[in-house]
This record gives sequence, C-alpha cells and structure tokens, in this order.
Amino acid sequence: MKDGIHPTYEPTDIRCACGKVYHTQSTRKNLQIGICAACHPFFTGEQKFVDTAGRIEKFSKRYANRPQRTTKKNLGSA
Repeated sequence: MKDGIHPTYEPTDIRCACGKVYHTQSTRKNLQIGICAACHPFFTGEQKFVDTAGRIEKFSKRYANRPQRTTKKNLGSA
C-alpha cells in the first residue's frame, strides 16, 4: 500500500442511545448510534413502538373513517 493516502485506523467507541458501549477500531472516532443489538426488538424479543412526532395517531386519524375496500369476485373463471 502507498504511504500517506490511507486514513488512520484507530481504536474507537461506539455508543448506543440505550447506554451500551462497543469498543472496536474505525477510521472515525466516537460513533453514536440510535439502536444496537442490546436494545433492538429483534434481538431482545420485546416489541416496542417508536412513535416519532405522533405519526401513529396521525395515520389512525387519517384512515379511521375510510370505508373498507371490497374485493372483486373472480369473473373470469370457467
């Protein structure tokens, strides 16, 4: 490899919003992430809804009074 063209690869800490810290190496220092394996619902088995700015309520209000869509019968059967 050529000298002077590659970024430095140094030890760094990756911090999750839940408080978990991972020690690894990277070209960037002190990374911050929003969700990790310690708090992700797939790995923990817990289901939690992340509602950002009331999106679930907004969706429910918008489609609450919408009529149910009926499916068409299969007219082409022989």
